Amino acid sequence: MIIIPTDLDSYHLKERLVENEDFVLIPAEAWHKLLSWYGGVDEQPALARKVVDLPSTVKVEVYPVEIFLCLHSNMENVVKAKFSRADHIDTIQKVMMKEFEVVEGAETRLWMKSSDTSCERLRNVHISVLDSCLISGMTVIMEMRNADGTWPSSRPHMRNTVEEQDSYRGQPGVCGLTNLGNTCFMNSALQCLSNTPPLTEYFLRSAYLEELNFTNPLGMKGEIAEAYADVVKQMWSGRHYSVVPRIFKTKVGHFATQFLGYQQHDSQELLSFLLDGLHEDLNRVKNKEYIELRDADGRPDQEVAEEAWRNHRRRNDSVIVDTFHGLFKSTLVCPECRKVSVTFDPFCYLSVPLPVSKDRVMEVFFVSLDPVAKPVQHRFVVPKAGKVFDLCSALSEITNIPANQMVVADVFNHRFYKIYHADESLSCILDRDDIFVYELSKGSMEEDGDEVVLALYLRERSHYRDYGSGSSSYGTSLFGHPLLLSVPRGQCTRAALYHLFLQRLERYVQAPGRSGVEEEDEEGEDDNDEEEEDIYKTQTNGVSDDDGEDDCERPGPSKKDYHCDCVQGDSQADGSALTQTQPEQAQNQESIGQALTEDGASSEVRAGCSTENSAPASCSANNTSTTVPTAGQQGAEQQTSETEKECFPSPPHINERRSKRKGCEARRKKPLFCIQAVNSNGTTERGMGEDGKAFSFSSQPYVAIDWDPDMKKKYYNENEAEKYVKHQSMEVPHQQTTVQLQECIELFTTVETLEEENPWYCPTCKKHQLATKKLDLWSLPEVLIIHLKRFSYTKYSREKLDIIVDFPIRNLDFSGCLLKKTGVNGDPPSRYDLIAVSNHYGGLRDGHYTSYAWNKDNGQWYYFDDSKVTYAREEQIVTNAAYLLFYHRQDKIRQPTLPTPSDSSSSPNDLNNSMKDGMEGASSCVNMETD
Repeated sequence: MIIIPTDLDSYHLKERLVENEDFVLIPAEAWHKLLSWYGGVDEQPALARKVVDLPSTVKVEVYPVEIFLCLHSNMENVVKAKFSRADHIDTIQKVMMKEFEVVEGAETRLWMKSSDTSCERLRNVHISVLDSCLISGMTVIMEMRNADGTWPSSRPHMRNTVEEQDSYRGQPGVCGLTNLGNTCFMNSALQCLSNTPPLTEYFLRSAYLEELNFTNPLGMKGEIAEAYADVVKQMWSGRHYSVVPRIFKTKVGHFATQFLGYQQHDSQELLSFLLDGLHEDLNRVKNKEYIELRDADGRPDQEVAEEAWRNHRRRNDSVIVDTFHGLFKSTLVCPECRKVSVTFDPFCYLSVPLPVSKDRVMEVFFVSLDPVAKPVQHRFVVPKAGKVFDLCSALSEITNIPANQMVVADVFNHRFYKIYHADESLSCILDRDDIFVYELSKGSMEEDGDEVVLALYLRERSHYRDYGSGSSSYGTSLFGHPLLLSVPRGQCTRAALYHLFLQRLERYVQAPGRSGVEEEDEEGEDDNDEEEEDIYKTQTNGVSDDDGEDDCERPGPSKKDYHCDCVQGDSQADGSALTQTQPEQAQNQESIGQALTEDGASSEVRAGCSTENSAPASCSANNTSTTVPTAGQQGAEQQTSETEKECFPSPPHINERRSKRKGCEARRKKPLFCIQAVNSNGTTERGMGEDGKAFSFSSQPYVAIDWDPDMKKKYYNENEAEKYVKHQSMEVPHQQTTVQLQECIELFTTVETLEEENPWYCPTCKKHQLATKKLDLWSLPEVLIIHLKRFSYTKYSREKLDIIVDFPIRNLDFSGCLLKKTGVNGDPPSRYDLIAVSNHYGGLRDGHYTSYAWNKDNGQWYYFDDSKVTYAREEQIVTNAAYLLFYHRQDKIRQPTLPTPSDSSSSPNDLNNSMKDGMEGASSCVNMETD
């Protein structure tokens, strides 16, 4: 091509030149021929142009792309350069490294700046300028990774300050990970993977940059690999106490939506996604070919295994395959035609089952019918697949109480979370639940019996009415332990229930007249007064005005017939007697609320007057003064004094004693607590207590006794109520089940029958069959990950197995279970050493993840609990929390290059002091807080 420039000094073409008028394009061969014939003009070089392949045509690029180049650290120094649209981005990168004298081997990355506020990463340096959408006038910025592993453009917030980052020099790899909110599962998996030497060294030497696969449709465009590389380089820079993996978390959530947000997840699920994502992002195979898998058909295992591995590597070739992939043999046998199918399949980790015991140890509290007996805590063994009745039967053998007189309930937050039926599965009960077993009378367990089972809650009223709710009733809060007790149907009156509840609560409710609490001593005088009062009432048509209260009020039940009249919230406050004035009460014939209102609803409340050592003023034997009524009493007296006292004057001796009795009876009227019908949550709903409606006998009745705060403080003994007794079975240490890791691996290779949800299609029978399946280990990888299947999910139950798996720290030998012989013909040995453990503490509902890891540089074990790192000893590692085990094959382990820290054996807390003065230290015991 010949182009005659118009500016010989800069050789910069003028804009909008027209081909064949301003310049002529000729092939390179023709140009060289012309030069050989005629020679060239001095100081007028030829201007070569490239042919670019545009989407719809092929065209000579007369005007190259002219862009501006600069460093992130010095954006004032801008260099202009021209590149063809056919050039690759790595060409620009090399030009910039040369232009700005960047040290060879330094890790760099490029940004494309299209405006003052918009920048975009040029991730794939192997694409062309045309495909990257670079056009003339844009700026390309180069940045170099910091010594601490961060990038200048996106330096995350570190736990340590900038000054500390510059001065701190710690052991590479000994670095915490900040919990971003329920991300301990991610931190635990990252710590284990970070302490896997072959993978970490691969990223630290930046070998991944040459293998990033941006075109793999199964990958994440290299973004997961780059995000993981950033975390690893920061953790192994030795410049941080703790790193914030926020960008990595964002990338994971972007490509795996199940990890979006900040819910708790499984560390094994995160690890599985990460290994698969890294593999696809770093897969050296750009175009995966289709390969049809063949069955063994009687061929030797060695031949079939080698073929399967070759086929696997033809589609999957990455550092993940090099490090973590092994091969196992799968054998399926048809139960009908006995067809045997043998295949060899790759694996990235082994998920081994744990031996499941058929028994289960449970702890419950037994509540006897004896009101003065404390609850007794028992421990016993029940069938894991048993029913609630099996629990009662086991407890019956210890207590000699018939199993059919027991009711099992889950108590949570002072209420019954659930009351179980005898035929319900024990799998519904978790180990963490507080289970109470209540003894009931024999009559309550008979169908159509004369007793009903009541669920009794204890509530405390607030001092003030809740006018904000619109009901102007008192607010209540539950306290103490609820009770289940049987009540004869004929005794469901308020008075009878009041005395029954008092008797049931006898151990920790000290009512007046019991246990040294003084009772009235004027019963004889009261009896005489009562007779005279009755005569006077008869003469006055039974009109009474003794509704008031007195300043000498002494609350408490009486030895006489006492009727509790405090079912409604508002009526409780003023002491008014309960009467059937609402039509709903007459309609609710089968409800407890109706039963509570029928007995003595309109009768006067009679009670003796309790006294102190010296009688109150209004109750004194020599008292001649009148009792001062309350505001409510004054209103009642004003209504009767004018008319009634004129028409029916009282005898003088009656007037004198009556003024004395008014104060005494007012005090007798206020009970220790009030009875209220409630729902299963312990709350009073509209239409339940206020209008007389309540639960009927056809459903589980719930009632509450409401305590005034002052009454509760005076008569309710909280310390006594919380006491319980430990049965001798609790003194025997619970022997936790321990199994060997080898047992789990053997269980993994045991023959099993396929489930109905996952049958095998038999090519001979031409139908799906529930075949038998057996897995055998053929070859193992350099780094073997063993997943202990602690979480058991079936269609009948869900549980976490807290079995202790005793796994070796060194010399885990697979020679006995490998089909492929090792140690011969150059095959690697089969012995492994432990390098990392991911732990899970807690149950199915919640939990916390931590990890142990062995540092490849100094050979020291460390305990990682999110951002906290402590020294660890080998005897601490094997626990019932171990969930993921990382083993490194012995022939690939290099000896540590640094000496083991001298103070690591003294205390697990010493590391915190050496890392940072004043930094919070994690003790050797695990903090069981839930994320």
